Amino acid sequence: MIKLNTAAVKDKIYACWVGKNIGGTMGAPYEGRRELMDIKGFSTPKGTVLPNDDLDLQLAWLLAMEENGPYNLNALILGEYWINYITPHWNEYGIGKCNMKAGLLPPLSGEYKNKWKHSNGAWIRSEIWACMAPGCPDIAIRYALEDACIDHGMGEGTYAEFFTAALESAAFVVDDLRTLISIGLSKIPEDCRVARSVKIVVDNYDKGIDWITTRNQLVEDSADLGWFQAPANVGFVVIGLLYGEGDFKKSMLYAINCGDDTDCTGATLGSILGIAFGSAGIPEDWKEYIGDQIVTISLDKTSRHFADTCTELTERTYSMIVPVLMANGADVELTNGPQEIAKEYVDSLFDGKKAKFLYDRPGYSYSVDFIHASARVEFDGEPEIRANESIGVRIRFFNKKYEAKHLHIRLLLPDGFTAAYAKDVYLFHQDDASAEWNAVITAGEQVEAINRVIAEVTVMGHPTVGLIPITILG
Repeated sequence: MIKLNTAAVKDKIYACWVGKNIGGTMGAPYEGRRELMDIKGFSTPKGTVLPNDDLDLQLAWLLAMEENGPYNLNALILGEYWINYITPHWNEYGIGKCNMKAGLLPPLSGEYKNKWKHSNGAWIRSEIWACMAPGCPDIAIRYALEDACIDHGMGEGTYAEFFTAALESAAFVVDDLRTLISIGLSKIPEDCRVARSVKIVVDNYDKGIDWITTRNQLVEDSADLGWFQAPANVGFVVIGLLYGEGDFKKSMLYAINCGDDTDCTGATLGSILGIAFGSAGIPEDWKEYIGDQIVTISLDKTSRHFADTCTELTERTYSMIVPVLMANGADVELTNGPQEIAKEYVDSLFDGKKAKFLYDRPGYSYSVDFIHASARVEFDGEPEIRANESIGVRIRFFNKKYEAKHLHIRLLLPDGFTAAYAKDVYLFHQDDASAEWNAVITAGEQVEAINRVIAEVTVMGHPTVGLIPITILG
């Protein structure tokens, strides 16, 4: 058990959102500039806060958590909130939304036909998960996965959100930036492109190589991915963290002057430093310059109230901490007394086993829960079918209760479709026991644009019927 002081946690959350606004406002005018720059500070008038989708999406995620609670919140719920409240249609945002509207569930919605799945849309919205799970990076990345996979599948964009969410959550109990970077790296695949970019920065910094050379090496290393991609831009944030050496202004200017997705790099850097060092770490003149206001650009605000100030957002975020920690069995207590953070607890934050379980899953898949069991639908390739052709579908069933089960399966097929499959699956008597079920679905002469198959799963002695949608595009 560790103890976190209530006032300190609130101060770090507030500094997170103020830092986010500072970096987003400072970087936004230069978004998309691909050359090395030399800005010195704000280009906007005092008191002006520029809107930023980085923060907007997190306001919708907070609403989803408030209305659904930490036990239930998953990618399916977040996807529905996305369709209802998030207005942009660009890049991965638009692709994920389009795929969901066609019936493809996350992470399949973020994987199918998505050339932007390695881009920046996910890791820039990770602070909400970190702030609701302070000092608990494995809890933060659990929700980060449900978030990122909607429009990034299991691409580099999702790994990037694992990295930032873990780093930001750990920053509530660790303020050494090098240690935080190492914790973030422990939560992503060692051979992924995000890890490669971060390691370039760390290695160059250790060798005394200057930040401009490091920036140019990142650009060259990511040239095959193109612009606005997560690996290089996460690397720019790490440049700010290391070469800025904890100085908020210096760090911010390093990151933004790297170019590319400047509002995202600046905003995320500002939030990380805000959490790590609290309000005291943000220069008073910049804090005063930006103010407390939140301005949105990507939200449909006609039916719901989203936070209008950093102060309000802080209070609402803080109010969800206890439910989130309780739901996930965290060994964290909020107290009005002194903080108590044992070294053994900090050492445990480097454990990557839970993270590997989360990210080690196929992108062409999605999960469905029905109380006593859950299922993960997996395609070997794109979920497409032509007239008279066949497609293979695999479902992995997981036992959620300590009781052996015979699952009985019936497929409800579109007119003219046929299927070959086993009608029974056995699940062993232990939590998390799993079993695999396979089907070959064959189309008839007529194939629609959207073809819905339903797997009806019943268990003798249980009243709950599991209905698993299998959407196949024509």
